[in-house]
Amino acid sequence: MSRILLFNKPYGVICQFSRDGMHPTLADYIALPDFYPAGRLDTDSEGLVLLTDDGQLQHVITDPRHKLAKTYWVQVEGVPDESALEKLRIGIKLPDFTTLPAIVRIVEEPVDLWPRIPPIRERKSIPVSWLELTIREGKNRQVRRMTAAVGLPTLRLIRYCIGDWTLDGLAPGKWREETMLLPK
Repeated sequence: MSRILLFNKPYGVICQFSRDGMHPTLADYIALPDFYPAGRLDTDSEGLVLLTDDGQLQHVITDPRHKLAKTYWVQVEGVPDESALEKLRIGIKLPDFTTLPAIVRIVEEPVDLWPRIPPIRERKSIPVSWLELTIREGKNRQVRRMTAAVGLPTLRLIRYCIGDWTLDGLAPGKWREETMLLPK
């Protein structure tokens, strides 16, 4: 049996156990031995991080060949038009790669969303919008780079789900354990 932890990573936490002396790390929240993150989430992003004690499961979760969907709640500066959304849906050409098509839609601010500490910067003259964006990749700062490429800078980024695992019921800085069989 594989063990898996679902962790709601707060803003500013480094997605590793070793300390860097500047930021909180996973070790400040999770005191269980032999768990390792299955993928990363940038320090300035929040949300779901999966950790497991099973190297094979860690590989399945992170390997792009398995194309596990990741859904993000993205607060952007500006109001997306259909052209921007369509570009995200067909794939964005970035300097070092072209993204796979994303599933994207405009949504209301997520219900029961916790405040970010520190709060995002707000400019009264520029509106903000929320997107729900699902990708099957996970390259460095990919979502931020995608929204910037269509003229919608990301202000806040929260990973809501990976595959069937979600943040539901998890406050920032909290985790829960799930037991599961490794997929064949």
